[in-house]
Amino acid sequence: MDGGTIIADVLVAHGVKFIFTLCGGHISPILVGAKRRGIRIVDVRHEASAVFAADAVARLTGIPGVAAVTAGPGVTNTITAVKNAQMAQSPVLVFGGATPTLLKGRGSLQDIDQMAVVRPLVKYAASVSRLRDLRGVVEKALSVAREGVPGPVFVEVPVDLLYDEALVRDMYAKELGGAKGFVGTALQTYVGWHLGRQFGRVRERESVVLPAEAPNASEDALAQAATRFASCERPVLVLGSQCMIEAEHVRALVGAIEKLGMPTYLGGASRGLLGASSSIQFRHKRREALKRADLVILAGFPCDFRLGYGNVISQSAYLVNVNRDAGDTKKNRRPSLAVHADPARFLRSLADRIEPGAGRWGEWFEGLRERESTRDADIGNQALQETEYINPLRLCQHLESVLPEDSLLVADGGDFVATAAYTIKPRGPLCWLDPGVFGTLGVGGGFAVGAAAARPSAETWILYGDGSCGYSVAEFDTFVRHGLPVIALVGTDGSWAQIAREQVEMLEDDVGTVLRRTDYHRVAEGFGGVGFAIERESDVLDVLHAAQEAARSGKPVLVNAQIGSTNFRKGSISM
Repeated sequence: MDGGTIIADVLVAHGVKFIFTLCGGHISPILVGAKRRGIRIVDVRHEASAVFAADAVARLTGIPGVAAVTAGPGVTNTITAVKNAQMAQSPVLVFGGATPTLLKGRGSLQDIDQMAVVRPLVKYAASVSRLRDLRGVVEKALSVAREGVPGPVFVEVPVDLLYDEALVRDMYAKELGGAKGFVGTALQTYVGWHLGRQFGRVRERESVVLPAEAPNASEDALAQAATRFASCERPVLVLGSQCMIEAEHVRALVGAIEKLGMPTYLGGASRGLLGASSSIQFRHKRREALKRADLVILAGFPCDFRLGYGNVISQSAYLVNVNRDAGDTKKNRRPSLAVHADPARFLRSLADRIEPGAGRWGEWFEGLRERESTRDADIGNQALQETEYINPLRLCQHLESVLPEDSLLVADGGDFVATAAYTIKPRGPLCWLDPGVFGTLGVGGGFAVGAAAARPSAETWILYGDGSCGYSVAEFDTFVRHGLPVIALVGTDGSWAQIAREQVEMLEDDVGTVLRRTDYHRVAEGFGGVGFAIERESDVLDVLHAAQEAARSGKPVLVNAQIGSTNFRKGSISM
């Protein structure tokens, strides 16, 4: 068996349905072998998009996402996306092609020390030099990607492990066959020995799925949390992306949260978990709630910059911090109870031990809802303000009004996308994708490729700022070629607005923050998609409906919406 077939066998056994890639001779047998085994090959326009697409699939399905890239610049082009997956705790497997084993370090095409570059960014990195080791290495990589705190893994596969042994012998004969005499004879002998070691003793066997262990809460920790839950008067539950790792159990998680009945705030990939209209979910004034709470449960949400490094939580509150990463349970703020466990499993187990909380905290809920309503009314009033072009809040309100129940939102941008997060409600679990705490721009095209491939029934939207759109608009070519009817809504204000707003005020200079109001819709048309432009609010609904109709016919769409400037997010920059 060649290496490409072995890799395909392992991926099929693990339920992998997609490989995202940008082609290269170093990895061609992986793509061909996987295609023959029924795995869909989706080729994109930049290697970073391949990893972003794999990341999206991992988040939406719980099955590791897989990307394959060629050697050298193919690998280095993935670095930001791999780091983003690491910080987002996404189980992603990246295959990197490499120069033939006998030519490493001798100046062959695209030959660099890839392991030194990638190793700091991944949970596990391995370079395979013998065919008989390949299956086991890939199986281990997929296990490590899923266990404990999930994350990316990297397997380097030299090109001579992927092709048939006879072809490899011919390749080496051409590359190294010029020497004569004793040197030539010695070289031929060494090559023969090397190939015997490389291809020898390969045993065919069924691929196995190794267990991926996750930490579970102790009975003592659950008992302490249940005791505090029984006596609290002002509880708050905050969920992070880590709660969504086991995607197959998401409905059970929803049931547990509803039984707990605590006021709940959702962040990251957990947005949408409780639907668009849950009576216990809150979206605004989280800091005020945390300052007044007497019980706070952080479920997969560390005390980082989003929580003021823990300082926004009342010092008198009983703080339960649950995380798969033991270090994150005590990051920046020592909790009353640190629980090293999968947060979703913890919440399900806690719900089994308590009486339903609904109706216990009427006065507390009433105050939170009053503040929620006040903030919603304030946003509504700001949406009515006149701007030079379309008020971005009003644009988001229109989008909120047309989104179907089966929709999936990809967030890629700064100011406009953060504005959308206040206004647009994901319709259900696993319906929101954002980069995570790394704050990476450029995820949009790749995330949408993975999302539309993994969930073809959903109406997939990219919410782009005009700055972030420039990173991945070329993936419209991918959408067209692979029949992925993504709709992109670009909030175009001719600015890196999130930076400009504070920079101009503080430093009185807009240097580096000015963009053109580019015709992004024409760019999408050039790649074979459908483009719409909007400059007036009166046209917004008609254009959004037309975009949805075009997507239903199988075409990707870009809506280029000219938006004006507001002070809605003044003072929101993070550094």
